[in-house]
Parts: sequence; C-alpha cells; structure tokens
Amino acid sequence: MTSMRDIKQRIANVSSTEQIIKAMDMIASTKLHKARAQLEGVRPIYRKLKCIVEELGSREGAETHVFYQERQVRNSLYIILTSDRGFSGGYNVNIIAKALEHMDQGKNEKILVVGSKGYEYFKKREKNIIRKITDVADAQMYYGTESVAKWVATLYLSGEVEEVFIAYTHFENVLSYVPYVEKLLPVPIGAIDMADNSDRKYEPDIHTFIDNMIPLYLHMNLFRAFSESHTSEQAARMVSMDAAGKNAEEMIEELTRMYNRKRQTAITQELSEIVGSANILHKGGIDES
Repeated sequence: MTSMRDIKQRIANVSSTEQIIKAMDMIASTKLHKARAQLEGVRPIYRKLKCIVEELGSREGAETHVFYQERQVRNSLYIILTSDRGFSGGYNVNIIAKALEHMDQGKNEKILVVGSKGYEYFKKREKNIIRKITDVADAQMYYGTESVAKWVATLYLSGEVEEVFIAYTHFENVLSYVPYVEKLLPVPIGAIDMADNSDRKYEPDIHTFIDNMIPLYLHMNLFRAFSESHTSEQAARMVSMDAAGKNAEEMIEELTRMYNRKRQTAITQELSEIVGSANILHKGGIDES
C-alpha cells in the first residue's frame, strides 16, 4: 500500500520534471519563432529561383545540359532530414517512413542523412549511408547547405549518382507539418508560358548560364528544405512539451487528491482512536466510582 511519504515524494518528482518540461517548452517556442522568421525569408527567394530554373529548362538547348538531362538510373542519392534530439512527437518517424516508401523501388540508394536520429535508424538497418551531418545550428545552416549543395553537385556531375532526392518536412503551421520527398536533380521542368519571353537570350550561351544558375538554385532549395524541417521540428517539440506539461499537471492533481484522501483517512483514524481512548478512560473512571 502506498504511504503518504511515497505519494509526497512522487509529487515532488513530477513537479521537478514539470519544471524541466516548461523550460524545454520555452526553448522550443523561442527557437520556433526564429526558425519561422528564417523560413519566411527564404521561401520567396526559392520560389523565384524555381520559376527561373523551370523556365530556363524549357529553353532550346537546355534539355541537353547534364543538370536537366534524364539519364539511366543506377544509383540514387537521398538526402534525409531528421533531428538530433527526441521529444518531437512523430516528426522523425513520419519522415523516415516517407523516405523508405519512396526508396522501395529496387534501385541502389545512397543516403546522406542529417540528424543523429535518422543516422541511428538507417545504420541499425545497414543502409548505404555515405555521409552523415549532425548538429546543424541555426547560424550555420546557410553556409552548411551551401557546402552540401557543392558536394551534391560534384557527386552528380561525376556520375556517381544519376538522380538526387531530398526527404524533408514541410511546415504549414504549428499543428501541421507534412513529410515530402522531392527530386533535386536532374532539375524537374514545369509547364511554363513563354509567350512574353520567346526572344530572351543568354550570354555567352545557355549552357554557361545554367552552369552558374543551378548551383545557386540547388543551394537555396536545400536551405529552404532545411529551414522547413527545422521549423517543423521545433513546432513538433513545442507541441510535445505542451502535452507533456498538461500530463504532468494532471498527474500532480491526481497525486495531490490521493495524498489528501490518505491524510484525511489518517486524521479520521487518529480522531477515532482518541475518542475511543477517551471513552475507555471515561468508562473506567465510572466503574471505579
């Protein structure tokens, strides 16, 4: 049977945990605010570059450039964005499941995994991890993704991989973030209306222009995807901490009620014993007289 001392100790333990949860919630909330500001800054740049690159790919001569040219696929590279820390709900589970669903096509997949959670998962299952990246801080994300973009382009141009995908989590709002897998290379070509751009010329030639444009597009696409995932991670963590905090409050309330019931029972029992003893003493006094 649980004693009052045990219940009191449990209340103290849960209260201590609740304080930690509140601190983590505040940190996640602060990080989410910064991450959203960064994401809102990069999205318009990415969208504009995407339009330029899609329009560029529909130009005569662009289809023969290696960045647009479809090749026979023997090796695929997957860049999978996960987190370094837990307490983020289904964030990691969902993006890993989405990546595995897309990868299950009988091709030879090579993986660049970002985040220790994803690395642990794929390493345990003996997947072909050719590079891992951990501890991507907010301040380092822009330059970090620039380095990754150069590495990916080199890998693609050397023929080590014929296509590149990125698995990331798209941030919609604090309660909604959706896992996606998108093709990075070769660059997808959208349906473009070129009626007002038919006389556009590229100097010195279109291939040289593509050589300079695609690395920039690749960098901003990666920066945007990293920012999407980072914002989603912080939102998921904040929601998880909110839920954990509410659970802790409910547990403390339940334990407090249990403690009060135990205390009331103990007091009632003590009063009964006192009254019983007094009655015995009183009865004994009457008998003696």
